[in-house]
Amino acid sequence: MADGALSPGVNLEAFSQAIAAIQALRSSVTRVFDCLKDGMRNKETLEGREKGFVAAFQESLHSVSRDLGELERLSNLVGKPSENHPLHNSGLLSLDPVQDKTPLYSQLLQAYKWSNKLQYHAGLASGLLNQQSLKRSANQMGVSAKRRPKAQPTTLVLPPQYVDDVISRIDRMFPEMSIQLSRPNGSSAMLLVTLGKVLKVIVVMRSLFIDRTIVKGYNENVYTEDGKLDIWSKSNYQVFQKVTDHATTALLHYQLPQMPDVVVRSFMTWLRSYIKLFQAPCQRCGKFLQDGLPPTWRDFRTLEAFHDTCRQ
Repeated sequence: MADGALSPGVNLEAFSQAIAAIQALRSSVTRVFDCLKDGMRNKETLEGREKGFVAAFQESLHSVSRDLGELERLSNLVGKPSENHPLHNSGLLSLDPVQDKTPLYSQLLQAYKWSNKLQYHAGLASGLLNQQSLKRSANQMGVSAKRRPKAQPTTLVLPPQYVDDVISRIDRMFPEMSIQLSRPNGSSAMLLVTLGKVLKVIVVMRSLFIDRTIVKGYNENVYTEDGKLDIWSKSNYQVFQKVTDHATTALLHYQLPQMPDVVVRSFMTWLRSYIKLFQAPCQRCGKFLQDGLPPTWRDFRTLEAFHDTCRQ
């Protein structure tokens, strides 16, 4: 039995004796409980029954103590297996009696091995890449400098006349939409878009990039006391507050920094679809009102009307 070995630090002979000691200890403990279960029997007098019970109980306890001491002695001889994976208290997961249903410990060992391998290979790859980067920077310094592309001109700043021409063309594209352009704070443009007799939209622009939109009802006041466009207060009606939220979402959807005029035209086309805000039914449920509100969402591609909950 001593020929094979479970692990380098385990004494197999002592291990076998320890298993036998465990079995003996279990038998001794069983006899203790049997003695307690039987109680004082097989004696004619009460004194004789008490003496017999005490003697049997003491003998059982001595047997348990003897077997326990033997098991402790053998446990010191068995030795400890080499811990290739120091997982600390997680090793207690291996004592789970339903290991086939919850194999946490085995999965944890596999994850630990995989993590060690990944760390090892990552270290090797890092060393190789660092060497290659040094070689590339030393040998190709001149070539990379010559082939470096020139910086593209930015489109964040455009001439005001160009912005005016783009807005004027968009205004002519949609007869039912009127656009008033103003520059109260310098070069930044502000648009007041009136869509039929349905709503008004304040559009704050930085060159040709839209920064902010506020949608209000057709009869609501869009100016402050000093006669400037009110770009901070929201609409008093929930339906136009919803449309404002959807317009902000549309600004995030229509993004093309290299062609800002296309973005503005696409946004205005989407905004024009609200001309029938109170006339178009929902394309999913077919109803005009849901929770007291008309379909306030417009699809970015098809421009179809949906309720806010029906578009999901």
